[in-house]
Amino acid sequence: MVYSAAQYPLFGAEISCPHCRQNIPALTLTDAYLCNRHGAFEANPETGELVHLQSGRTWRRWEDQWHRQHTHPDGLRFEIHEALDRLFSQGQHAVQVTIADRYRELLRSYWQRSGGLGAAACSEHRIYGLPVQFSPSPKEDPCWAVINFQLESKDGALLRYPHFRLFE
Repeated sequence: MVYSAAQYPLFGAEISCPHCRQNIPALTLTDAYLCNRHGAFEANPETGELVHLQSGRTWRRWEDQWHRQHTHPDGLRFEIHEALDRLFSQGQHAVQVTIADRYRELLRSYWQRSGGLGAAACSEHRIYGLPVQFSPSPKEDPCWAVINFQLESKDGALLRYPHFRLFE
């Protein structure tokens, strides 16, 4: 007897596409999912990651949300900018960003190359004008093994859109 769960990849018979959030079906007897708009994704049972086959981008899931795992500071910076836009459109503004500790070296090398504070402590750095702090280790709080950042926000939109600086 074949169990139906064994016919589907790691995340079940259907997932939401990490790009467009539409439900996409699993391809039975494979480790793949197929989005009509974005192509094939493969579930890796060893790492728990979802890999977009065309681009090689990877995602991990935390509390039913996909989080892209970045390999370059520009991808992380773009994701933070999108979150700042969403806050702004909701009448809020960010006052600080906490970034997953696993990105500390990636950002440190970027700040050094871009003429930022270089050897100074990362706590002195800013991104889009916001002070940066790094998360606790994933051993202390497991969500930080998956999520990339959190914005601390306050109610009230700023008079002028402040998030135009990339890294300072």
